[in-house]
Amino acid sequence: MPKDAVDVVAATRAYETWVGEHLTLVRADLRAKHRAMAGRPFPFLRATFYRWMQLWPSVCAGLGDAPEVLAVGDLHIENFGTWRDVEGRLVWGVNDFDETYPLPYTLDLVRLAASAVLAARDGMLGLGPRTIATCLIGGYRKAIEAGGRPYVLEETHAWMRAIALSSLRDPVAFWAKLDRLPTYEGALPKKVRKLLERDFPEPGLKYRVMHRTAGLGSLGRQRFVALADLHGAMIAREAKALLPSACVWARDGAGSGRVRYADILAQAVRCPDPYMRVRGSWVVRRLSAHSSKLDLSLMPRRRDERRLLHAMGGETANIHLGTPGARRAIRRDLERRSASWLDRAARAMADAVTADWRRWRNRTGARSGA
Repeated sequence: MPKDAVDVVAATRAYETWVGEHLTLVRADLRAKHRAMAGRPFPFLRATFYRWMQLWPSVCAGLGDAPEVLAVGDLHIENFGTWRDVEGRLVWGVNDFDETYPLPYTLDLVRLAASAVLAARDGMLGLGPRTIATCLIGGYRKAIEAGGRPYVLEETHAWMRAIALSSLRDPVAFWAKLDRLPTYEGALPKKVRKLLERDFPEPGLKYRVMHRTAGLGSLGRQRFVALADLHGAMIAREAKALLPSACVWARDGAGSGRVRYADILAQAVRCPDPYMRVRGSWVVRRLSAHSSKLDLSLMPRRRDERRLLHAMGGETANIHLGTPGARRAIRRDLERRSASWLDRAARAMADAVTADWRRWRNRTGARSGA
């Protein structure tokens, strides 16, 4: 742990200094992130993966010896979304891999479970901690045993398809919201302009560039969207700045590492998004109503939450199974763990995150929306 990161405020300051050494920070977005961190423990967790990596070794000391995989790292229940594969089929899965790093497979599961526990405490889910853990580990085990299977929402998974295509993800509303973003008045980096133009389906399209704020973990980084008209309807491409995982910083408070976003996309059991490409220190993707994140707030009120969490566990296994030898090693490790290990670890981390959130609010005087 970095010497000057003894508490969450110092950790945040040190981490953001490190980030600023790797890329251009958007200070207004960073201030918005700090306000969101003060709102509730769930958004605080989403915004502070760097802090999680400081807390994890001591709070979950018995889980650090689990088999290592190329993990998502910043996994939580709102890091899932949909996209269209090369056949035009709707696919569901993990939506973001900014913090990918070799980690014990247990870390992804505990973070996912802890996020659900915190969301439930905030009234966003109607399940208790034990049920959350049971659903996640059940889906994870089933996928590990089966060798993994992507969630293609065609002949199967009709219940998930109904969520993904619900009226709350209406394309008219999606494009109207995107079109309302103000035009970016700054100097767009030449490399970003080339990346966005190269990704359009036709050369010479006229487009408008906006700065977009989205997510919480990456809030503060440059994020540009190019909006164009193609045959009478809008299309969009987004370019987001990348940097090495916060795990690199948490290891020694300095140094640099390799961005592993492309690595995990290439090896996971997955129907790839043909419009998600890593180009050096940027990730470029298509945005549309059905090529975007699935927010809990945009899901129908009537939903099978147990099945949804079961699927999240399964998708986590799909990603871990991309690591050579992971299936056999994980099966052996799961056999030696108690039935309640995930429940206990998720509660402990949820409590630790909540305590950190309280310290953040008390130390900074920040309030959501301030």
